[in-house]
Amino acid sequence: MPRRPRLELPGVALHVTHRGVNRAAVFLDDEDFLDYKHCLHEALVEQEIALHAYVLMTNHVHLLLTPPVRGRLSIAMSRLGQRYVPGFNRKHGRTGTLWEGRFKSCLVDSERYVLHVQRYIERNPVRAAMAPRAEDYRWSSVHASLASADDPLITPHGAYLALGGPAERAAWYREWLQEGLGAGVEQRIRDHLQQERALGHPQFQAMVARTLNRPAAVRPRGRPRKTVGEPAT
Repeated sequence: MPRRPRLELPGVALHVTHRGVNRAAVFLDDEDFLDYKHCLHEALVEQEIALHAYVLMTNHVHLLLTPPVRGRLSIAMSRLGQRYVPGFNRKHGRTGTLWEGRFKSCLVDSERYVLHVQRYIERNPVRAAMAPRAEDYRWSSVHASLASADDPLITPHGAYLALGGPAERAAWYREWLQEGLGAGVEQRIRDHLQQERALGHPQFQAMVARTLNRPAAVRPRGRPRKTVGEPAT
């Protein structure tokens, strides 16, 4: 059965995650992280995709990016794997696939939704107890978000730039970053990413559904409740 095409709209941000096969490590040392960043940068530049936020964990990655047209993301991720995986395998004496099948992606509405996802991504090491603060983790876009370091990978999203001048938005974001998201927001982001739907206002989800002729809202958890008289399945 062919895979259904991704929910993609030109110029609309996507939250992407890709995990190692069987949750195995995809980065074993600093050189691996640096090689991946180099391969990622090349793939995104070639496809003219803007990267707004990222975090590289030991066994998975999160990216927030905006492709200019549909289909560019899949090309970029394919070329990224073709460049990174062979070198990783040679270096570490392994063979075969490194990533767990198809990467997942979720459309993200603009304004606060994009900022929520950016914060979710950059706080990933804190949730995983790998760093006490987001800015204590090295392999993340958080240092660019806080204006503490330049990162050639990053093109700030318009929602972030709208927070004010460089110093003003960095100060606001630092305080907001420390607040965390809350369990409800985190779960909503995870659900939309897992089901590969559209995270945003109901009006945004309705627009996506009409435009792409596909469901855009998440399905409720668990099996649907049977109505009276409905036969068992």
